[in-house]
Amino acid sequence: MQQSRIGPANEALPDEETLDDAQTYDAVHDVPPLLYDLAARVGRLLGERGETLATAESCTGGLIAAAITSVAGSSEWFEAGFVTYANRAKTALLGVLPETLAAHGAVSEATVREMASGARARAATTWAVAVSGIAGPTGGTAHKPVGTVCFAWAGPDGVTAATRHFRGNRAAVRIQTVEWALAALLQLVTPRAQRPPVG
Repeated sequence: MQQSRIGPANEALPDEETLDDAQTYDAVHDVPPLLYDLAARVGRLLGERGETLATAESCTGGLIAAAITSVAGSSEWFEAGFVTYANRAKTALLGVLPETLAAHGAVSEATVREMASGARARAATTWAVAVSGIAGPTGGTAHKPVGTVCFAWAGPDGVTAATRHFRGNRAAVRIQTVEWALAALLQLVTPRAQRPPVG
């Protein structure tokens, strides 16, 4: 499988808007407009091509799936969402190897690669996105501070992974995680000829 990385050119996201959304975000009743827009744009592209998506979430606890399912008609392209908070759930539901968790930890690109691949295989979808991170306020280390989040996107051409470090409180970290997961997914599912120029 091809293993590439999201590069620096793809990392410019509107942090202030995301943090503003975090102040008023109600995880039960609301999806911030930016996240809704990203999910809707992903859905339009997948729907046009008859492609499907699955999610595998740890630190976001289902918020990516919530953003996706806030879009009317998402049942046409969203197949399944796995919330695998505990390591044993990552292994049992997604097939993450215990050896991977022991060697790299739950918050690692190695683990999210296996989460994304497992979600895609088990849901039989075209695409899958996976996240695992430390939203805080506790749980951080010198090597993996609070705000560290690992991402992976699995698709027809292989698995892409990245690690980001977000600032803010627990809610802000989780919303930024959803934003970046969907923004990078949008870039990956957009045909190359339709992508905006970088620079």
